[in-house]
Amino acid sequence: MSETITRIGTRIGIRIGTQGRTVARRLPGIPVRLSFRRFASPVLLVALWQLACASGLLSTRLVASPAQIAATGWSLMRDGTLAANLSVSLIRAAGGLGLALVAGVGLALISGLSRLGEDVVDAPLQILRTLPALALVPLFILWFGIGETPKILLVALGATFPIYLNLHKGIRAIDPKLLEMARTLGLSRGRTIRDVILPGALPDLLVGLRFAVGISWLMLVVAEQVNADSGIGHMMMDAQDFLRTDIILVGLVIYGLLGLASDQVVRLLETTLLAWRPVYRGGRAS
Repeated sequence: MSETITRIGTRIGIRIGTQGRTVARRLPGIPVRLSFRRFASPVLLVALWQLACASGLLSTRLVASPAQIAATGWSLMRDGTLAANLSVSLIRAAGGLGLALVAGVGLALISGLSRLGEDVVDAPLQILRTLPALALVPLFILWFGIGETPKILLVALGATFPIYLNLHKGIRAIDPKLLEMARTLGLSRGRTIRDVILPGALPDLLVGLRFAVGISWLMLVVAEQVNADSGIGHMMMDAQDFLRTDIILVGLVIYGLLGLASDQVVRLLETTLLAWRPVYRGGRAS
């Protein structure tokens, strides 16, 4: 952290900046360790699923077997269908999540830093948060057409709320002594936000980002099943017309793997950016 936050922390006995870097150096990198035990139950369920399909207990017309799903996924990968649709979905999710991060942080700062800002911003956002996404699809099509814009905005809309709510809570939970010391040192409003408020609320922001990543994939499913001509969701809708449960399940597996991978990325960010926190001692992330 900056020299300013170190001076503030030193005066009130916290020493956020200097001690944080010292603790981070003492910790062994805090890697995100994946235990094989986490995957034991999913592997067992897949094995039972395959056994049920092979024995006839499950009809492969209604539920494709894991072996059939793997074969279909490999076939889609070889002919380029999966790669083309996956790249489109990734661009939409990344664009929507980026917009959500900007909007969520900006709105949380407005609402969290003043009572007037909260009165203006919070109530409309709480109303929007309770609206079902499917009910907004017709309006988004009327307003923005049937191109990429409504799909990206739907993802952004859903992902904005967890970022806003968690960062707003983090801003309001900042130690008043830090803010008082910032005023004593004569820091400007901008430097106080940059050097005191945002670093102090960073843990809550990362929690919100973790929720937002998961919601962005859920919203992407909705967006890609309405007036889309590409993407994983569109591939699944086409498969529905031909009763191809294997392709539908391939799409679900892809969504699940993307969600797991993106969550691990955010957890890695947590262990890297918050290595100074006592909760990360011993090499375990919260």
